[in-house]
This record gives sequence, structure tokens and C-alpha cells, in this order.
Amino acid sequence: MPERLDAGSGPPPRYGARVLVLLPPSETKASGGDGPPLDLDALSFPELTEVRRSLAESLVTLAADRPASLAALGLSPRQESEVDRNATLFTSPTLPALARYTGVVYDALDLASLSTADRLRADRRLVVSSALFGLVRGGDRIPGYRLSAGSRLPGAGTLRGRWRPVAGPVLAEWAGLIVDLRSGAYAALAEAPAAVTVRVLSEDASGVRSVVSHANKHLKGRLARALVRIESEPTDIDEVVTAAEKLGLTAERHGTRGLDLIAPHSTGGTGNSVAPSPGNH
Repeated sequence: MPERLDAGSGPPPRYGARVLVLLPPSETKASGGDGPPLDLDALSFPELTEVRRSLAESLVTLAADRPASLAALGLSPRQESEVDRNATLFTSPTLPALARYTGVVYDALDLASLSTADRLRADRRLVVSSALFGLVRGGDRIPGYRLSAGSRLPGAGTLRGRWRPVAGPVLAEWAGLIVDLRSGAYAALAEAPAAVTVRVLSEDASGVRSVVSHANKHLKGRLARALVRIESEPTDIDEVVTAAEKLGLTAERHGTRGLDLIAPHSTGGTGNSVAPSPGNH
């Protein structure tokens, strides 16, 4: 396991990493683990430790009341095993965050096929936005848990209200490039005002482009993969475009900090039409 990366508002001192690629978490998570129990003090971004500890302790306490847990987490009785995960938050084994989260984004990232060097870059460049942990680097070890951005723990207020004052400044003051691939609910937990934001569009035979959802997560996962496969860290949006193109993605600038990923042509449903980016046609 690579040495822990401490991180505040500047780049980690050991590696000098200056790019953050922000990913959404997943509702479902891999089970088990091969690491020691959760150590909040070992996670990156130590300025978030106090809120992490408060939320984690609240989750464990809440797990003792199953009906209340199911209600707070928006779960059905058939999902009681998720409450069990929360009950053992401080005692269950851990996995690196990139191995814990599952789903379309992480399938497209395809962690298992990365080289050792690529994996090390993923551990430090990729950061998951989490309702429980705020921000965690890919290599940070975490247990299985269930908590979503829209959950409301009894007596804890909204998660947005808890995270924005502490996680927001981490991103707002970050000294390097940020590429934001998060969904809206998780972007709201910690705003990244200077980040490169990414849209996924489809283009029909007549050249009309639409925002799509079916390819959104997959192409964002592929872009994350592209950004860990390049040895040199991208420092601006043009270098992000170049990295995407090296992996075979179609990427175009949209305004000052926007990037469009163009999904392969499909005859499936369309979304909301958007105007082509200036200079792209």
C-alpha cells in the first residue's frame, strides 16, 4: 500500500500531486476487505476528520435502531444488511476507496487492468466525494457503509450543511487543476468553483447534440482512466482534452472551464438539445 497522502489546500508534499479528479461515490459497495479497521486519522484531507468522526459515530448509534436507520437512509426492509455495515463501521476490514466503490464509473475506470504506475497515480489523483468521509483519495482505506448525499441523520442537519463549510474550502483553495466528474448531489456537498466541469453529449446524424444520461457515467469513468494513464499531470483544460483523445475519447472545450465528451452515435433516446460549442464545427 502506498504511503498515506496528507493533503490540505495545497498539493501533497511527498508526491507533489497538483491535479484532483473528483468522482461520485456509489450506492452499492464491495464487501469485505483486507486492511485494518477504519483509522480516520490516516485519511487524506485531515481537516475533515472532525466531521467524519461525528457522522461515523452518528451512523453507528443510529444502526442500533433498525427502523430509524431504514427511514433515515431511505432503505427498504430487504436492505437491512446495509444497516449492519454501518453498525460495524469502526471494526470491519477496509479496502482502498477505488476498490470499495462499484458501479458504472468504476467499471469504466477498470482498476484491475491498470499498471502499477497507473494505479499509484490513481491512488493520489482520483478523489471520491463521499457523504460520510467528505473527500477521500483513491488509496485511502475505508469500510463498507451506507450513507447518501440526500440522507438526513437525526440531529445532524443536512449533509450539505455539514460538509460545505469544511470540504468546500479544501477545493476552493486547491493550488492545482481540478476536474469535476461528480453528480450534482455530491458536487453540492463541496463546491469547486474553478474546476473543469464535464458534460456528456450525443450527436445525431444531423449534428444536433443532446445531453445524455445513458453514457454519462461510463464516459466519465473512461476520462478518469485517461487522466491516470498519463505520466505528466495535466495543468489546464487543453491537457485534459489531449489526455482524453489519447484514450480514444472525443473531447472538446466548452467555454472557459467546460469540457464536452461526445458519446458514440446511438439510435437510442435523446436528451435535451444543446448548442454546439463555438468553433467545433
